[in-house]
Amino acid sequence: MQIKLTAPPLLKHETALPASKSISNRALIIHALTKGKDMPQNISDCDDTFVMVRALTQSEETVDIMAAGTAMRFLSAYYATHEGTHVLTGTDRMKQRPIGILVEALRNLGARIEYMEKEGYPPLRINGGLHEGGFLTLAGNISSQYISALLMTGPVLKKGLTLELTGDIISRPYINLTLKMMKDFGAQAEWTDERHISVHPVAYRPTVYYIENDWSAASYWYEMMALTSDKDAEIILKGLFADSPQGDAGVCTLFEQLGVHTDFFHHEDGTPCIRLTKQPARITYMKQNFVDCPDLAQTFVVTCAMLGIPFHFTGLQSLKIKETDRIAALICELNKLGYSLHEANASELYWDGKKTPPQPQPSIDTYEDHRMAMAFAPCCLIIPEVRINNPQVVSKSYPRYWEHLKDAGFEIITL
Repeated sequence: MQIKLTAPPLLKHETALPASKSISNRALIIHALTKGKDMPQNISDCDDTFVMVRALTQSEETVDIMAAGTAMRFLSAYYATHEGTHVLTGTDRMKQRPIGILVEALRNLGARIEYMEKEGYPPLRINGGLHEGGFLTLAGNISSQYISALLMTGPVLKKGLTLELTGDIISRPYINLTLKMMKDFGAQAEWTDERHISVHPVAYRPTVYYIENDWSAASYWYEMMALTSDKDAEIILKGLFADSPQGDAGVCTLFEQLGVHTDFFHHEDGTPCIRLTKQPARITYMKQNFVDCPDLAQTFVVTCAMLGIPFHFTGLQSLKIKETDRIAALICELNKLGYSLHEANASELYWDGKKTPPQPQPSIDTYEDHRMAMAFAPCCLIIPEVRINNPQVVSKSYPRYWEHLKDAGFEIITL
């Protein structure tokens, strides 16, 4: 399937973003560990959350989480603490995404987990019965989802859990999000110093919990505001909190540099909202470390290229093991549009401003990666028309993305 997008000349729109996938998936795991009755409110309707809900409510031994990396990591730890046997599997790409660090950590705590195919990769056979807990040392530069998966199980372990993180600690805001949510549900979990996290063996309590909308999804609307030529453009996004615990809430500060201003306000019904308006860009070159917010990297790479702003982005090491190798994918797809990007140290991406002739009628491949589709769609505000292959991948985190773009005046034709 392929779609062709054409941008509207004016951009004035109000929409409600999907609920946060990151918060939804954490809330579902913690809720399951409380054994409470009241499900979290405003759960995301995306694929990743759907497979999590299905996994936590089904009785089958084999659990297919499709392409949901968060579900694979969180459920590996969750099932390790529960009696019975579960087989966790997923798509072919999921079977290429490493999970050995998490499995080894769980084994060190006493979990019984087997690799069913390739050593270090899904699918996994998990024999539940992890109950003791204790002390673990982990490298701080691993995926924060490994760390969050372990932390969330801490309150149900007899000895609780103490983590020591060595070296550089990446994605710290996601770890802090997990700790905040654990405490919202009654857990006692905190940093005891810069490198140690302690989770006490204090049970979660059932809690009525409302999930904020998704700041990662907001980033694509920021991108549209940065790229539109409409000086009077206005976008209102509902359901975002000024004091959000989401790491990607930093998008508002970063986009100020690229000419997008954010105002926080409340609707008459009390709903928290943000208003995006356009102003001149403040920079002609962007240097940024995305180690704390890697999911924003694609948005800023594409935005800067379209604005003609050279950049040097670091802290991208986790992009290599996402839905695809996002660094390689960005280099390939922007090359189609005439932008020659360069990779360094498997964790950096830069563009010196040089361009090459673009392909005639280029089609953007999405690599089974929702963020590739959503980050490249706003390019039609600069390029007369943009074609996106396999656009349905947005269902992973933002199922109504194309519908919302149509409501905002974008023309979308299925070819």
